[in-house]
Amino acid sequence: MTAPSDLAFLSLHEAQTLLARGAVSSLDLTEACLECIAAADPAIHAFLTVTADLARTQARASDVRRAVGTLRGPLDGIPMSLKDMLLTEGIATTAGSRILEGFVPPYNGTVVQRLLDAGAVLLGKVNQDEFAMGSSTETSAFGPTGNPWDTTRVPGGSSGGSAAAVAAGMGYFSLGTDTGGSIRQPAALCGIAGLKPTYGRVSRFGVIAFASSLDQIGPLARSVADLAPVLGVIAGLDPLDSTSQPVPVPDYAAAFTPDLRGLRVGVPREYILDRLPPAIGAAIQAAVAQFQTLGATLHEVSLPYSEYALAAYYIIAPAEASANLARYDGVKYGLRVGSMGRGADSAGADLMSRTRGAGFGSEVQRRIMLGTYGLSSGYYDAYYKKAQQVRTLVAQDFAQAFERVDILLGPTTPTTAFCVGEVSDPLQMYLMDVYTIPANLAGICGLSIPCGFADGLPIGLHLQARPFAEPTLLRAGYAYEQATDWHLRRPDPAVKHKA
Repeated sequence: MTAPSDLAFLSLHEAQTLLARGAVSSLDLTEACLECIAAADPAIHAFLTVTADLARTQARASDVRRAVGTLRGPLDGIPMSLKDMLLTEGIATTAGSRILEGFVPPYNGTVVQRLLDAGAVLLGKVNQDEFAMGSSTETSAFGPTGNPWDTTRVPGGSSGGSAAAVAAGMGYFSLGTDTGGSIRQPAALCGIAGLKPTYGRVSRFGVIAFASSLDQIGPLARSVADLAPVLGVIAGLDPLDSTSQPVPVPDYAAAFTPDLRGLRVGVPREYILDRLPPAIGAAIQAAVAQFQTLGATLHEVSLPYSEYALAAYYIIAPAEASANLARYDGVKYGLRVGSMGRGADSAGADLMSRTRGAGFGSEVQRRIMLGTYGLSSGYYDAYYKKAQQVRTLVAQDFAQAFERVDILLGPTTPTTAFCVGEVSDPLQMYLMDVYTIPANLAGICGLSIPCGFADGLPIGLHLQARPFAEPTLLRAGYAYEQATDWHLRRPDPAVKHKA
């Protein structure tokens, strides 16, 4: 029998194979992951809620289905985790914020229900930046998450708990949300694969809203091959989400091939690789060469408006956040500080002010104020309208580039994982998403996969494709993984902290 630590670090595909052979049970896999959580999570702090009893119950039910031949699909019996941004019936959902501390949703979000219906086993809810506003999982009201490769460093964000859990063997996949890079950036810093699907590919019903025109749910896993079955379950039209699109869901794994003959790869000239830290630039250059070796053709393209994407995003996203977060007023649900009083408008205003002041962290308050300012009378045209015009130009850049190439290739992040507390300047933190934000503005799909290491820390390769071209992205990422071994490396479970 495989040791529990070995079971916890299997790929999802390997776990599926062992289950099919009868070599392990879903309960075996679940217990291995729970043991890993108990051993590693005190140092990493990826989980906010561990649902051990529920997981065991779900695993036993999966084993019964397997025994009688009524499996629900490829994810039946596979343990996983969910970002605490996703509503889970009967299980606390906080969005990493004090203002929702203790909130227990009365229903599941669409993607959560689809996973449960597919037989996946829920290990628990994982940490995140508060309301997904951050790039390091340091803004969580419940404390930061550490990077499994070095717990003194950040795992990225905002889906840092999801990435850290997968990298550390605490589940075979996780779901995160990506508004400006919040799946791809932590995947890069933790050395795993993370996919931001096309806007409208996956239902957003039941995800706590940050910026509704940008948010997208997607999977994080140890390999590209592991992303495919998860995306296959969560993708597809949902009548409860008016932004989801009636595009058929393909068999994503059918796109996998070991070579890339005929694939046209674009490297934007704006991604000036020699200005990156030397190790990151060298890793991306080596990846470019590997794609050529696999049969892809290389083309230089241009995204001239990409340099304005970051500024546009930090007008649009806070503006939408200021509207979405207006519902947290101390009256409907969540935290309440003070009382309404009787018949006094000022009492209601005071209740809201006290509640929001106590319940929201500094980064959330900063973005609400920025967003409210950008939408205010006299400034709307100068800021929000102009940012939306830039957004259109960014989308046009991508559309023109994809007339010449099938995918775009570049770095996921400008640095590797930095130390917890090292970046105190908000503008410096915002720059961590400089390569990922344009995809959200344009609504296209993006994938981050490991492509190297610098001083023992993972480096991420960012691939982007036109809307609903996830099969092309997965094909490219899979072929690269088959030719390299970066995705096979694991943090040492015996080393929880570096001096």
